[in-house]
Order: sequence, then structure tokens, then C-alpha cells
Amino acid sequence: MGQVYFYHVTQSPIIATLATLLEKSLQAGWRVAVRGVDAGSLAQIDDALWRNPRDGFLPHGLAGGPHDADQPVLLTTKSELPNGATCLISLEGATLSPEEISASERACVLFDGTDPESVDRARAQWKTLTSEGAKAIYWSEETGSWVKKAESS
Repeated sequence: MGQVYFYHVTQSPIIATLATLLEKSLQAGWRVAVRGVDAGSLAQIDDALWRNPRDGFLPHGLAGGPHDADQPVLLTTKSELPNGATCLISLEGATLSPEEISASERACVLFDGTDPESVDRARAQWKTLTSEGAKAIYWSEETGSWVKKAESS
């Protein structure tokens, strides 16, 4: 079974954490699927990634276009991975399956630690995935830097 990293975001905007993870994933040679539950939210993320690249161009696209298979980073609400993603990032409580986690190089769950509903969804995802055999690691930035706070056994 693979690992899933939970990122409890409290100090910086989700988009900043996402951009950092995307940059590191691309540097590792991974193709990425960012899975959300709301197409409107993903469109806002798409816009933010185009408007504000920190260190240059971050190649990505919204699912549903003619070149989904070519996208190094694909923003999607669906479970299909037409870009052959080996890294999965869940936003807004989007579902990740144990099978996907096992088959991936990395799986991540980003959640807004200032939003109680987001925290509750992440807790439910942790319980579900760990009860199904996934190894989970919990990272928090509550002190301003990322600290590993917990690891499932």
C-alpha cells in the first residue's frame, strides 16, 4: 500500500502550498492530477497558477480540453487520469482510493486548517484510508514551518 501525505495548511494560502507541491512533483519527474470537487474552484486555481507563477512557468491545464493527456499537471473533478498522473493531490475533500494511493508515487491531501468543515473532511479521509490499509503521514505548518505530527502504523 502506498503513502498519503496530509497537509494541514494554516499559515499560507492553499494555492501557495499547492504551487510548492506541484513544483517539487514536476522536479521529481512526476505527472500530477489535482482533484477537486468543484469545477469553479479548480478554475480559480487554474487562473491563479497562470497569473502568479513564483519561479516561472508552471505547465498545467483544466480537464476537458483537447490536450488533457499532454498536461504535466491536470486539474480535474474526475477519477480518470488521462495525463497518466503518478502523483495525486486531493483538494476540498476529493476522494482518493487506496488503489490509487498504492499505484502512485505520491498522494497528498491538502486542507484548510482554519475551516472546521475542511478539517472534519480530512479527519474522515484519514480514518477511511488508514482503515483500508493506506499509510498516512500528517504534516502541519502551525508553527510557520512544516512539521511531521503523526504517522499511521
